[in-house]
Amino acid sequence: MHSFVKHLCSRYVVERQGTMALPALLTRLLPLRRLFVLGIGFFTLCFLMTSLGGQFSARRLGDSPFTIRTEVMGGPESRGVLRKMSDLLELMVKRMDALARLENGSELHRAGGDLHFPADRMPPGAGLMERIQAIAQNVSDIAVKVDQILRHSLLLHSKVSEGRRDQCEAPSDPKFPDCSGKVEWMRARWTSDPCYAFFGVDGTECSFLIYLSEVEWFCPPLPWRNQTAAQRAPKPLPKVQAVFRSNLSHLLDLMGSGKESLIFMKKRTKRLTAQWALAARRLAQKLGATQRDQKQILVHIGFLTEESGDVFSPRVLKGGPLGEMVQWADILTALYVLGHGLRVTVSLKELQSNLGVPPGRGSCPLTMPLPFDLIYTDYHGLQQMKQHMGLSFKKYRCRIRVIDTFGTEPAYNHEEYATLHGYRTNWGYWNLNPKQFMTMFPHTPDNSFMGFVSEELNETEKRLIKGGKASNMAVVYGKEASIWKGKEKFLGILNKYMEIHGTVYYESQRPPEVPAFVKNHGLLPQPEFQQLLRKAKLFIGFGFPYEGPAPLEAIANGCIFLQSRFSPPHSSLNHEFFRGKPTSREVFSQHPYAENFIGKPHVWTVDYNNSEEFEAAIKAIMRTQVDPYLPYEYTCEGMLERIHAYIQHQDFCIAPGPALPEAHAPQSPFVLAPNATHLEWARNTSLAPGAWPPAHALRAWLAVPGRACTDTCLDHGLICEPSFFPFLNSQDAFLKLQVPCDSTESEMNHLYPAFAQPGQECYLQKEPLLFSCAGSNTKYRRLCPCRDFRKGQVALCQGCL
Repeated sequence: MHSFVKHLCSRYVVERQGTMALPALLTRLLPLRRLFVLGIGFFTLCFLMTSLGGQFSARRLGDSPFTIRTEVMGGPESRGVLRKMSDLLELMVKRMDALARLENGSELHRAGGDLHFPADRMPPGAGLMERIQAIAQNVSDIAVKVDQILRHSLLLHSKVSEGRRDQCEAPSDPKFPDCSGKVEWMRARWTSDPCYAFFGVDGTECSFLIYLSEVEWFCPPLPWRNQTAAQRAPKPLPKVQAVFRSNLSHLLDLMGSGKESLIFMKKRTKRLTAQWALAARRLAQKLGATQRDQKQILVHIGFLTEESGDVFSPRVLKGGPLGEMVQWADILTALYVLGHGLRVTVSLKELQSNLGVPPGRGSCPLTMPLPFDLIYTDYHGLQQMKQHMGLSFKKYRCRIRVIDTFGTEPAYNHEEYATLHGYRTNWGYWNLNPKQFMTMFPHTPDNSFMGFVSEELNETEKRLIKGGKASNMAVVYGKEASIWKGKEKFLGILNKYMEIHGTVYYESQRPPEVPAFVKNHGLLPQPEFQQLLRKAKLFIGFGFPYEGPAPLEAIANGCIFLQSRFSPPHSSLNHEFFRGKPTSREVFSQHPYAENFIGKPHVWTVDYNNSEEFEAAIKAIMRTQVDPYLPYEYTCEGMLERIHAYIQHQDFCIAPGPALPEAHAPQSPFVLAPNATHLEWARNTSLAPGAWPPAHALRAWLAVPGRACTDTCLDHGLICEPSFFPFLNSQDAFLKLQVPCDSTESEMNHLYPAFAQPGQECYLQKEPLLFSCAGSNTKYRRLCPCRDFRKGQVALCQGCL
């Protein structure tokens, strides 16, 4: 429209200077008068929208929310165009005014004229001029107002920007000592991970400070930022009571498919459905009206992810180790039967989605509060979480439970201590509460015993099995041919008395390691393997694999388990299998739990290097009659009971108290037992609030030199309880045990508190994470906290449920 008006006016000037008469000009102009007026109005409206819109262009949706612009787009240009438009309209008014005067004195209405104006149309003169003048005046007024608005906006924006630039400097706040250093790091490295840009970091100082104060927590909030959104925490969901479940069909869907390992786990879960349902009814009756809040739980099986190599799935059908998958299947089932909300992931992509991991390389925190109360994972999953959760890993790691087959002792868990004292391995140094590691067997009380289940037989099945046993049938523990290598001597002796059966995997031909006199069934499905065990008299192990579920299954099916004694004991110091594992535990037999917690007549442990002892054991076993036996803690009910207690009572997000009392701390709440051998909780002393296990269960002994607390407590028929160590970590505890402390020092040492001779020195623990039942040294007599335990359930004290 602008160019059209200019073109029309130029034609008017040129033609007026030429020979064209005024009536001819009017003849061309008048048919366009309405179009002209409408065009002027439309152009004015569009221009005003463009001009005023320029004020807000600094906050376009496409711009980063952390970018502050120092100019208003289109401001000066808009004013200039408005002035030009106003000047042009004023020129038009002058020209049209002269035109009107000429029109009034002309002979436009002569009789033969061909120009005609209908009565319903606007007169060509004064009406057109009034409208053009009104438009010109309005545009002029609007131009003045827009100019004022833009000037005020620029002034205000300049002041705000200047103020923000002043505030976009790293503040010196003693409450945030790392702020300036983090800003420097961001300035140099903010492009190292796309997640920073995802949170709005664009390279400006303000974006650094906003990120470090609102996404991370290294800098104080900026006063000019709207803190309402940042401080508004999501409302917690209303608490829902957990209800026992007996239908496991939804759990089978949650477990997914596509991997042989998952197929194995689902078959196991489906096969045990009836036993889980019965166990749930029993535990519900035992708990009565106990209120149980439903927890939201994520189960991430890291070793099954492609990123960790998933070495187990391809070996499921080839005799590979199945112990881990047995345990994971039972953990999933127990959590589901207890009535908790469950999410299962076996891929890194699923894990990231469920946690709310921002796009990038894992340097940034999660995009939302963690929606899970608990996370069960393994060491592979733990590493994946640390890589992708940023600072959120440190914030939420207290909710993690690590399924750890062989356990992690405190000396290996504490990163600084492990590094300084040679306990650093590829699997430890996570600085978790040692109870967050959950083991397959109760190796050390420093960790929580998770376990698994074995099939439980009813009384009718037990009688049938006992009557159908073959007195001379043995099954060898070992599905891989390598286990049989070098065992010809033992097998020869055994073959004199028993028919030997094997379940060794092979594809086309019989493994050469398996002697010809052995009846090899190949790899059997679990139900068929159970049937084989129900017929056999003996289940024999050759030293490997360590601590698997099969011996418990054999004992539950009425077999006697024969295993080798290790002398010297196997450990990370002398055996490749244990090397690099975060434990100093010495293994005295193939299956220490079976030896120590079950024992004869169900479990026989002999020296396989002594042929006479080995043969004598075979003869004695053939004369021995046993009933099928399964420890309560490995039944479905026992596992449900144990996990229920953990979920109800274990809370590692509560900050631990100081390990070391003040120099003149009040006396400990213990008294010397009447026989003067140990300490007990004083009856007239109030219990420690929130302590679990309850503090009244504590008994404390001073170990003999070189004896670990684990063994010391077992010597008295008790279990070492590391959560009681803080109660004993004082000089008063030594005095009440009548131990003279010539001096008392506090240090980081996983053997403290302890008494050293000679020197009469007492040592207290300085680091709570290093309280440990494991470990010994001939220099020290360790001060050991012990507790009782429920029959068949060593993880729980008598008052722990």
